[in-house]
Amino acid sequence: MKYWQLLASFVLAMVLFLFPLSAQAASSSSITRSVANDLKGKDYSGQSLVGTEFTNLKLENANFSNADLRGGVFNGTLLEGVNLRGADFSEGIAYLTRFKDADLSDAVLTDAMMLRSTFDSVDITGADFTNAILDGTQVKKLCVKASGVNSKTGVDTRKSLGCK
Repeated sequence: MKYWQLLASFVLAMVLFLFPLSAQAASSSSITRSVANDLKGKDYSGQSLVGTEFTNLKLENANFSNADLRGGVFNGTLLEGVNLRGADFSEGIAYLTRFKDADLSDAVLTDAMMLRSTFDSVDITGADFTNAILDGTQVKKLCVKASGVNSKTGVDTRKSLGCK
């Protein structure tokens, strides 16, 4: 009997050694909440969207005013005509995101990572970019029109961008 147990153990060990189980990493969409496709003009105003991921979407004219987007992700997303007035996007990520004709006035963007994102014809009056990371060319572009003080944090927009 012991011989058969030893043989079975050896065969099992050899099978596992020769054909190991594949390890699979969890995708980011399985870790964080992800959002459906048809979002043009959708109203998210005032909602809690903490940690929500928006990937490769066209969010034209969506309303995120006063939404809680802390730790959220916009990845490869078109935010044309989007209203982010007063939204909290602190510690968020906007990678390869296009902000065009967007309202970022009074938004809190502290500690946000916004690399390779573009800001065309945006309103940033009173936005707080403290410790946010943006491409240098975009910071220069934003400094041209930066003004105001954020109503929640009391931080001057120009100062938060490091404008000279």
